[in-house]
Amino acid sequence: MSLILNIDTATEIAHVSIAKDGIVLKDLFNEEQKNHAGFLQPAIKNILADTAIKISEIDAVAVTEGPGSYTGLRIGMSSAKGLCFALNKPLITVNTLEAMANAAVIKLQTYPIDKVELLCPMIDARRMEVFTALYDFSLKNILSPCAMILDSNSFESLFENHTILFFGSGSEKWKNISQNKNAFFQHSNITSQSLSQLSIKKFNNKIFENIAYSAPVYLKEYRLTH
Repeated sequence: MSLILNIDTATEIAHVSIAKDGIVLKDLFNEEQKNHAGFLQPAIKNILADTAIKISEIDAVAVTEGPGSYTGLRIGMSSAKGLCFALNKPLITVNTLEAMANAAVIKLQTYPIDKVELLCPMIDARRMEVFTALYDFSLKNILSPCAMILDSNSFESLFENHTILFFGSGSEKWKNISQNKNAFFQHSNITSQSLSQLSIKKFNNKIFENIAYSAPVYLKEYRLTH
C-alpha cells in the first residue's frame, strides 16, 4: 500500500490530493491563482484531517515541476521539498504538460473524439507564446516540452500526417489562428486523477528526485517587468 500526497500549483487552478495506490481519496482545488500560496498548507491540513491520515503516514510527496507559473512552481516545489526533508520521504516530480496530457487521455475515454492521434497541451506564456509538447496516447513524447511562439504555420509539417488535439490555457489563442482541418480542441486541464496516476507509476518504479537539487522546470528565463 502506498499513500502519496500530490501537489499541483503550476497553472491557474491548483489542487492537492492524497491517493492510496493511485486512487484519489480526497482532493481540494483552488481557482484563485494569486492565492495558491495561501491555499496550499490549509488544504494539506484539511485533506489529512478528512481522511484521518497522519502526515507521517504518507509514503511520498509528488509535485508538478513545470512548466507553468513562476510563482506557482516555486510555491509547490518548495512546499513539497520541505515536507520531504522534514518527514524523510521521497520526492516525486511530474512534468506539468505530461500531467495535462494524461488528463486528456482520461477524458477522451468518456468523451472520445474520432481520429485524434496526438495530444498537445498548451500553457499560456503571454502574448503568442506557449509552453507546449506533443504526446501520443501512451504518453510517449513526440515533441519535448518547449517554449513556442505561435504563428499560422505552427505544426504544419505534423498536420500533413496527423490529427492533433489541443487543450490548456494556451490553446485558445492557437484556436484563433489555426485553420487546419486536422486541429481539434477540447477543454482539459490537470486533475487529481491524472497526477496521481503518474506519481504512483514513478513511486512503484522508485523514480525519486534529489531533494537538495530539485528545481522547477521553467523552460525560459524569468525576467522582471517594470
